[in-house]
Amino acid sequence: MAEAKKQNFLHGAVILTAGVVVMKILGAIYKIPLQNILGDTGYGYFFASYTIYNFFLTISTAGLPVALSRMISRANTLERPAQARRIFRVALATLSVLGVIFTLIMFFFPTEMAILFVSKAEVSRCVMALAPAVLLVCLTSAFRGYIQGCGNMIPTTAGQVLEVLVKVIVGLALAVWLTRAGKSLPVSSAGAIFGVTAGSLAALAYMLWCYLKQYHGNSMEICRQSADRPDSIGSTLGEFVKIGVAITLGASVMSVISLVDTKLINLQLPNVPGIGAALADELYGSYSAMQTLYNLPAAFITPMTISVVPAISAAVTRAAHREVGAIAESGMRISAVISMPMGVGLAVLSVPIVGILYPNTNAMGAEILTYLGVASIFVCIALVTNSILQANGNEILPIVSMLAGGIVKIVCNLLLVGRPEINILGAAIGTIACYAVLCLLNCVFIYRKLQVKPRYMQVFARPLVSTLVMGACAWAVYGLAARVLHVAGNESRLPMLVAMCAAIAIAVVVYLIMVVVTRSVTAEDMKLVPKGEKIGKLLRIK
Repeated sequence: MAEAKKQNFLHGAVILTAGVVVMKILGAIYKIPLQNILGDTGYGYFFASYTIYNFFLTISTAGLPVALSRMISRANTLERPAQARRIFRVALATLSVLGVIFTLIMFFFPTEMAILFVSKAEVSRCVMALAPAVLLVCLTSAFRGYIQGCGNMIPTTAGQVLEVLVKVIVGLALAVWLTRAGKSLPVSSAGAIFGVTAGSLAALAYMLWCYLKQYHGNSMEICRQSADRPDSIGSTLGEFVKIGVAITLGASVMSVISLVDTKLINLQLPNVPGIGAALADELYGSYSAMQTLYNLPAAFITPMTISVVPAISAAVTRAAHREVGAIAESGMRISAVISMPMGVGLAVLSVPIVGILYPNTNAMGAEILTYLGVASIFVCIALVTNSILQANGNEILPIVSMLAGGIVKIVCNLLLVGRPEINILGAAIGTIACYAVLCLLNCVFIYRKLQVKPRYMQVFARPLVSTLVMGACAWAVYGLAARVLHVAGNESRLPMLVAMCAAIAIAVVVYLIMVVVTRSVTAEDMKLVPKGEKIGKLLRIK
């Protein structure tokens, strides 16, 4: 049974990860041209408004869908179809109410939200354009949580790909049209971000169709045939809110910290000697653009967190402690194997990456990405460890670690951003410190709470050795190729691209060899990769 559950967990992660690859390609097609269309200042408006939207979205959807997925998984494990149906109905009603409230706040008070949260009244139009998306995502999250709790990750993946595709088409089309029509940057930015709302509507329509087609009729028929009697609405709502609020509080801490980060940057930077308001907007816009690349590794880890929750919850319900430990360790190890090379790659190749993708951004963009690349590793590990604690019934502990990390972030911003020689880099340094503290505390909590203790040296040390060797090779190959091809600044984009591709190709080969040599992954982990079991046997991975 343990093996079967493990395979289900890995299979779900594979499906979601495949979708992420497609979404990241589409997302790059959306955000990279968007920065070049709007410039650093316009993209700063886009990103600032998205921070406000993400805050409301976190409050309404960060914890409740996870609680729904966990409760549905447990009800299905206990063969209680009527209770599963009641859980879904309670969750849908709760998320609908929250979505309506927050959408109305954003729509009718956009200027107040912009000034209060990010000190930029210019982003009010963007906030208004995003308002309907909160309700749409709330409703979509209810259907996703239910279907994921049933162990089916395919509709979630397909819906997310559709969402991004519509977002790209609508957002870019409006951004180009409004810019060519001579509209102001705030208006053009609002048009660009309206793509998010359009994509959310498409995702909701698709998830509703999947639910009605595959689950609605079947669940009603199963409930009629079952002797299961659901718990009362009050008790179901109470459990749903208890679990969901705890998780939401933890997620909201980081969302609040992100808002505080944005506000502190916009308050401090203009007053730094030698910078001023115009350059401050430009630096924040460049920092925002680098966030797109910084979030890339985390996007590949998010599928792991979605699959971990129902898998561990089901194992906890059966008191299968060894299985809980195996899934937790596998999740952390795979997150390290994926995130470490991606983060280090962003750091050591930051100059060509920024030069190719964002040639018009501020000169500090590459240095910002170097720091954020390192930070992205800790972010990925934090995401997985948060999910492990939440799925194991320890929802409060991630809140503690997030609060500690958030305080460190704020302190770093206050101490560093206002210094002329550091300025915007202080925010990136604070991000590293924040998530490093968060990861350390989470790992301590997991070790204390799980009956089968994770082997941290095997989980993190081996991928780290492989990554350091890979990073050194990437740095050396790019440096050599850049000299041979006479790369000299952003005007040499084609030679720079060739040099960077050569460095990445060599780095990938070196990393794969090192992963095998150091035994960074196991045969169980290889099931995450299509045809992974055959590859594992070929490479003699045990």
